[in-house]
Amino acid sequence: MEKQSKIYVAGHRGMVGSALVRRLKREGYRNLITRSHQELDLCRQADVEAFFAEEKPEYVFLAAAKVGGIAANQEAPADFMWENMTLQMNVIHAAWRNGCKKLEFLGSSCIYPRMAPQPMKEDCLLTSSLEETNEAYALAKISGLRYCAYLNRQYGTDFISVMPTNLYGPNDNYHPTHSHVLPALIRRFHEAKEQRLPFVTCWGDGSALREFLYVDDLADLCVFLMERYSGCETVNAGTGKEVRIKELAKLVAGIVGYEGEIRWDASKPNGTPRKLLDVSRAAALGWTYQTELEEGVRLAYEDFCNHPMRAER
Repeated sequence: MEKQSKIYVAGHRGMVGSALVRRLKREGYRNLITRSHQELDLCRQADVEAFFAEEKPEYVFLAAAKVGGIAANQEAPADFMWENMTLQMNVIHAAWRNGCKKLEFLGSSCIYPRMAPQPMKEDCLLTSSLEETNEAYALAKISGLRYCAYLNRQYGTDFISVMPTNLYGPNDNYHPTHSHVLPALIRRFHEAKEQRLPFVTCWGDGSALREFLYVDDLADLCVFLMERYSGCETVNAGTGKEVRIKELAKLVAGIVGYEGEIRWDASKPNGTPRKLLDVSRAAALGWTYQTELEEGVRLAYEDFCNHPMRAER
């Protein structure tokens, strides 16, 4: 990418998209194109095609998505599948039709099988069954990365895919029931501290293992790959480190300053037992993460406290 290249960041108001905008501006890219959902509904194919025909972006970061935690995915699997499938296919197809030089598709580690060998390599995709609690979202993301690969193969495009692990950081979604585990814990412990509650109840038994990547580290990798990587092979984005949810809860409670009891509701699902990415491909390209979990959680909690309206999404 040149500093004056025309770059479209789809989903620039979300956690990942806003981190990408911050990173690109820091690197000196100024010709950025953004559209809010009100300005451009990515699920409307004709509108997306008209936008690409008019703007002709040279590079596209596809970070727009409908996302949520276990509860949200279980409540609305049809919505998660349709919205994600529709918006990503519209953007990818329009980028190809309008001669986009390069597109980067942002997926999710939930594309990998529930019982995949750990750590999960990129080539374990579709080798066995997915985790049922977010299967619809995973199927949509798998379709997106495959479409990019098929366009590369058939038409010679340069469309790449990145699969991040669990993300967190500034501009996260802190919805009380629809957020992911880490922002959900931040909100729950913060409110329990304010209300002086004697205990907080968390979903599952706390035994599940998860990997977390600070969103600005992901943005760094995304720009790195856009500038230096081409290929049909997906690139995992993570730290290569994991933490048990029970230990994560203790860490968040400590950072928030909540001193009450942490209880676990084993009647609620744990999700995939373990989900750790193999990040050797990114490492071989010369990239590694910078933000350790404790530091990242402190930064995320600071952002939460400074932007209380984000808790009302």
